Amino acid sequence: MPTIINGSSPSITFSDTTTQATAAVPSSVAQTYTAAQRGAISVLTDGATITPDFALANNFSVTLAGNRTLANPTNLVAGQSGVIIINQDGSGSRTLAYGSYWDFAGGTAPTLTTTASAVDMIAYFVVSTTKINCVFTGDLK
Repeated sequence: MPTIINGSSPSITFSDTTTQATAAVPSSVAQTYTAAQRGAISVLTDGATITPDFALANNFSVTLAGNRTLANPTNLVAGQSGVIIINQDGSGSRTLAYGSYWDFAGGTAPTLTTTASAVDMIAYFVVSTTKINCVFTGDLK
């Protein structure tokens, strides 16, 4: 049951995963979770230009069926972070270019692993509405 102490925002305690809150806890209040929190992985639509919408999710995946460009995302908010999993299709040899917001170590965009069915990952942190710091991990197995 929510409790209010000295006019503060509600504090909600859950005893199990079937209990649902009916009161909103303001996002300005620090939250402590006692169980793992996770978001769905949003599948990006493959095409010549791939444009993630960062309002939809934090984590994304895409399977490349050709040489592509990962465009600057829409709806960037400073502080958001997540990963993008990049899969080669069964043919492999696919390349990926990047929009101007994507920043990588040393200022050099990474080269994907081009083996058929290879998996690479970009971990990202949004610094501003025009800057995304990224770390590339290739050839995940």
